[in-house]
Amino acid sequence: MSESVWDYPRPPAVDATGGEEVRVVLGGTEVARTTRALRVLETSHPPTYYLPQAAFVLGVLRAARDGHPTVCEFKGTATYWDLVVPGVRLPRASWSYASPRPGFELLRGHVALMPGAVDGATGVADGCFVDDERVRAQEGGFYGGWITSRVTGPFKGAPGTRGW
Repeated sequence: MSESVWDYPRPPAVDATGGEEVRVVLGGTEVARTTRALRVLETSHPPTYYLPQAAFVLGVLRAARDGHPTVCEFKGTATYWDLVVPGVRLPRASWSYASPRPGFELLRGHVALMPGAVDGATGVADGCFVDDERVRAQEGGFYGGWITSRVTGPFKGAPGTRGW
């Protein structure tokens, strides 16, 4: 089943994945796995996946060293996390909302990841996966969208799309 990101709502909506298996591999080791992820769907963006914090191997998520939060007009104030495995620290590669705004309460206790930060970080095995499909990162360096064969664009984030 294919989904067009142009059919997603604005303001965004939170959607349960319906049992998709979501995995994250870093340093050649699986650092997260769940079938209870959530997706945030927003017009022109590929879905951003949020995994339950309990899906992560203990110690992989560490408070970002810079501690600088950001604010989303819809979801609220984001806290950033570094992803850490022996010999590797990916700064600000993930984020969460401790006190999400109304309508986004389901995100409490969940963590999103930047697939572009994880993909190939220490080797070819590293990446984010949905039902064993390797995710492609949304362009732009700021966005956390997960592109799979399930979604079609064009996607915000590529050069020339900032004003969309």
